[in-house]
Amino acid sequence: MLITDIKRVIEQVSRDKGIDREVLIKALEEALKSAAKKKFGNKIDIEVKYNEEAGEIEVFQFKEVVEEVTEPDLQISFEEGCKLDPECEIGDSLGTKMDTSTFGRIAAQSAKQVIIQKMKDAERDAVYSGFIDRKGEIINGIVQRIERGDIIVNLGHTEGILPAREQVPKETYRRGDRIRAYILNVLYDTRGPQIVLSRTHPNFLINLFKTEVPEISEGIVNIMGAVREPGSRAKIAVSSNDPDIDPVGACVGMKGSRVQNVVQELRGEKIDIIPWHVDPAKFVCNALSPAEISRVIIDEDMRSMEVIVPDESLSIAIGKRGQNVRLASKLTGWRLDVNSETRYSEAMRSGYDSITALPEVSISLADTLYEKGFFSAEEISKSSVEDLIQVKGISEEEAHRLIEAAKKQIEGSDTADEISEEIPTDHAAENDDFTKSNKTSVLNNPEASETELNNG
Repeated sequence: MLITDIKRVIEQVSRDKGIDREVLIKALEEALKSAAKKKFGNKIDIEVKYNEEAGEIEVFQFKEVVEEVTEPDLQISFEEGCKLDPECEIGDSLGTKMDTSTFGRIAAQSAKQVIIQKMKDAERDAVYSGFIDRKGEIINGIVQRIERGDIIVNLGHTEGILPAREQVPKETYRRGDRIRAYILNVLYDTRGPQIVLSRTHPNFLINLFKTEVPEISEGIVNIMGAVREPGSRAKIAVSSNDPDIDPVGACVGMKGSRVQNVVQELRGEKIDIIPWHVDPAKFVCNALSPAEISRVIIDEDMRSMEVIVPDESLSIAIGKRGQNVRLASKLTGWRLDVNSETRYSEAMRSGYDSITALPEVSISLADTLYEKGFFSAEEISKSSVEDLIQVKGISEEEAHRLIEAAKKQIEGSDTADEISEEIPTDHAAENDDFTKSNKTSVLNNPEASETELNNG
């Protein structure tokens, strides 16, 4: 069991495996202690200590000095004790150095297994501690193999896993390919640390820009948010702490060199760089670029905005399969409804007509209600008496009658709609109704087809 040059072995393993020397020494001490107990039983009192000068691990067996020995493994007679230490007394504990070569083959094998296990544990801990602080960074690796769609990446001292769910659609890799990925998580597992990688996370995009744009690393340009539909399109919002520095221009670079490097790494993913603005409405307008915005109607309580665009800009604002407005909604954190000017005007006119159709509502009262934010009979039916009496010329009694009349009108309209649904219509009428409905909601219909979104 004795290792002739244990000091050299400890230093070599520590250097090759990246394991702390003290951890290795402790593992060896425990291994020899285990071997000694395997050979002589668990009752014996032993102490194992690494001798740095001698370059060996020494094992000492301690026995209690007694007048009459009843347990030879635990006790030593006073006469024998005096030979070891002339000043010893009854009750003292004396230690003698053991010959580790007497531990036997089985004990040595046990010690070897303990050493191997401790080295594995120490290596696992070293890998975990080395990567836990790197969580959130970009790392380079080499594709080692592919298991059930997951890519196993060689990271040097250990392996990382790029799960199928974190891979960009249509990206393919072969064994030996170089790959860059974002360290999404570092998990501590009994089988070894698991470094989970990602190429789809928005932070991967953010970190790529950090490596390409010095102004971001220097803190001059800030990334306020990023969203992606991996492999297709992404939006990133930026701001500047220096009025002389254009954040968008800094990220684009000379002749687009900086953003092109990011696009190349993402295999052609289109990137919209958006100037962030403290005003939510202006930020939303920026996020929906390149579409032209006519007006924005904000609902603070519902945290939603109705965005009105010229008819010809509707398809641009919505994007292919609703992608542009969907990404803009995620980036800004607001629910966005995109509507064409034609449809918006029709809705406003229809709402105004529904108010004038209410009993005892004159044109002047309808105008007053409209100016106060009651744009349709439906809105009046959902309002409270307290809301309506704020309008000049409406008493509490009139407010009650107005709400009841609005509710009856809405109920009558719903009944008419149900009857009309039961009456067969020709295809021309159906197509005409569909063509008029050129409004989309990013949250209500995120997967609408391009044909549906571009109608009207």
